[in-house]
Amino acid sequence: MNLKQKTMRKFEIGELIAAFDAKDYKTYSGAYNVNLFGIRNSEQTAGKFDDAVGIFYQDASGNWIVKQYDATTDPGLYWLQNPMRKNGTIIMVPGQYGGAYKLGVHKGYRALEQKKPMKYVRDNDKDDYLDFTLLDNPENYEESIAKTNIHRTNDHKMKSGLNNKWSAGCQVLADANDFDDLLEICEISSNRYGNSFTYTLLNIADVEQMPA
Repeated sequence: MNLKQKTMRKFEIGELIAAFDAKDYKTYSGAYNVNLFGIRNSEQTAGKFDDAVGIFYQDASGNWIVKQYDATTDPGLYWLQNPMRKNGTIIMVPGQYGGAYKLGVHKGYRALEQKKPMKYVRDNDKDDYLDFTLLDNPENYEESIAKTNIHRTNDHKMKSGLNNKWSAGCQVLADANDFDDLLEICEISSNRYGNSFTYTLLNIADVEQMPA
């Protein structure tokens, strides 16, 4: 199994807003009113930080800012092969989840904590691959508060290269310093608009076809 790391290219604001518009998703405007997003790579080999999590927002002058970080939106290899539940390991379904997160706690540290139900499928064949075909059939979906928090790896000294146990379905940033940067903007947003954040998970194909 080839686990060579391949990071996702940085997307521009025009591509992101166009991708939101194409799906009739809400885009938040106003100074520091953040749009929290994830972009999932089509690669099905588990164990990589080859997705992206980020935010885009307007600054105090009305200029759009995009912050995109290397991340995983998928469960890690260990949890695919060792599910927490008998019916398999969860994979988040792409979509826009209004007010799904709040500034809270993940394993004792400040993180974005799930507060509303989100949709998932369960991969239960215990192999090395993420079964994205399950996402094609809404009959496979379940909706729950599964604590798929947005959090970091735990080492501020080096960026994590492989996603083995870091995610059992959570959205995880590979670099703890990047996560600190994300939370700093979310704190500003929370003070202005309240402690509630909408999360939009896209597939990479949703964004790549959009004009910059």
